[in-house]
Amino acid sequence: MESEKPDKDLIVDVSSTEVHIALMENHRLIEYNTESSTGNKFTVGDVHLGKVKKILPNLNAAFVDIGDKKEAFIHYLDLGLYFNAFDTFVKESNSNTNLKDLYSRIAIGTPLPKEGHIEEYLKPGQLIVAQIVKEPISTKGSRLTAEISLAGRNIVLLPFAEKVSISQKIGSKEEKRRLETLVRSILPKNYGAIIRTAAEGKNAATLVGETQALIEKWESSWQKIAKNKNVQLLFTEYSKTTTVLRDLLNDSFSNIWINDAHVAEEARKYVSLISPEQEKIVHLYDGKQPIYDHFEVTRQIKGSFGKVVPMRQGAYLVIETTEALNVIDVNSGIRTKTADQEENSFEVNKIAAEEIARQLRLRDMGGIVIVDFIDMETNEHKNALFKLMQELMEADRAKHNVLPLTKFGLMQITRQRIRPVTEINTMEQCPVCHGTGKIHSSVVIDEEIERKIAFYVIEKGVRSITLKTSPILGAYLKRGIFNSFIARWRKRYKAKIELVEVTDFTVLQHEMYNAKGEKLE
Repeated sequence: MESEKPDKDLIVDVSSTEVHIALMENHRLIEYNTESSTGNKFTVGDVHLGKVKKILPNLNAAFVDIGDKKEAFIHYLDLGLYFNAFDTFVKESNSNTNLKDLYSRIAIGTPLPKEGHIEEYLKPGQLIVAQIVKEPISTKGSRLTAEISLAGRNIVLLPFAEKVSISQKIGSKEEKRRLETLVRSILPKNYGAIIRTAAEGKNAATLVGETQALIEKWESSWQKIAKNKNVQLLFTEYSKTTTVLRDLLNDSFSNIWINDAHVAEEARKYVSLISPEQEKIVHLYDGKQPIYDHFEVTRQIKGSFGKVVPMRQGAYLVIETTEALNVIDVNSGIRTKTADQEENSFEVNKIAAEEIARQLRLRDMGGIVIVDFIDMETNEHKNALFKLMQELMEADRAKHNVLPLTKFGLMQITRQRIRPVTEINTMEQCPVCHGTGKIHSSVVIDEEIERKIAFYVIEKGVRSITLKTSPILGAYLKRGIFNSFIARWRKRYKAKIELVEVTDFTVLQHEMYNAKGEKLE
């Protein structure tokens, strides 16, 4: 933890099929998300019109078809307090109905009893409005709730509700009264809200604008329900970009860099809605170098998602993920800073704790995590490590629980699992053996070569470069006739680039020469 309020940069890489989102803290990657722009998506926050397929009385639950190949699951306790109001709205809405009038005149009614039975409220074939709270994981379908909520930065809108709740983290009674009075005055009938911590000190215009936007988002789904009584997606909560902004944006954010004009404008509008004074931090990246290469994101991804994760001073982690749990083993490696074994183990464990807290967020690891720290003898060190782990996990948005070290040196961490763990294959097939063996990712070497080419072409004005490499590196750089690295560099830098393979070069050795045959240093 380098400072109490570290600088945060959000780097968004938009391609034709995916949007990659990297959150950097003091230029170090701490969160990484990928959002696909093709195919069906079943992500947390999406609201669907689903059809009940099967009632499970013994579990007090039901399976619901939301259009995924795996049927979603909903428990009786997830129907929400005022399920009957939602059910009435779905059943009575049609194309000839004034939907605003229908919504406002539906009686919210009495809350569902805690000890009720799901078969009293759901029947096979029944349509229900449901929201995903946990994504499909392994063989399990999505987990649903019928208590719909639309989360904004400052306000969480609750359709068919009456309460206005306020975050307990807002300490001032006067501020609580101001916010509650303001929000109640702008909520139409049959709407409730939760006022989030971020709303503290916000002016009326900001809160009114956000609340109206959330209401419009919910009401935009009504026509879909009225016109098409079939399984369908009603609306997505937000793109991952705006979701990250909603949950994380604060005064420590320094920059948001996006390489796509449309997405940059979407982010700028969203920031202006939730935090107008920070609109200027959104920037469109239009550099020649790929955005993730420019901000050193690619290198950190390749170095952070492998089975073996190196740390400072020679120590490293070994991370294994199974369906039941995640196991992290701490190894001191070659580190021998002090002759005192106990002190050395404590120092390595502290370094490991910092990296483990980062890895849990980075990979979005959920469920049970078992950490095998290096054995320590003193209770003082064990307690200090436990407290340090708790402090490091405070920045984690996911619900979690950290338990003290056992006598075997194991620490148990539970972390909310709402989506599959992020896994990235950090190994590449060898271009020579075609998959019979593997080498570590060559992303580092091609970035290094491209940086040199860019320097000589752009800064030094060299228009013709001969690149000499080993046969293995050469095969990698020229694989793919029209989309090889060499072809891309020629097009990108509008320079003549010739590749020459030298058999006695070491695997990653490379040299550059100009048109006169002079070596470029």
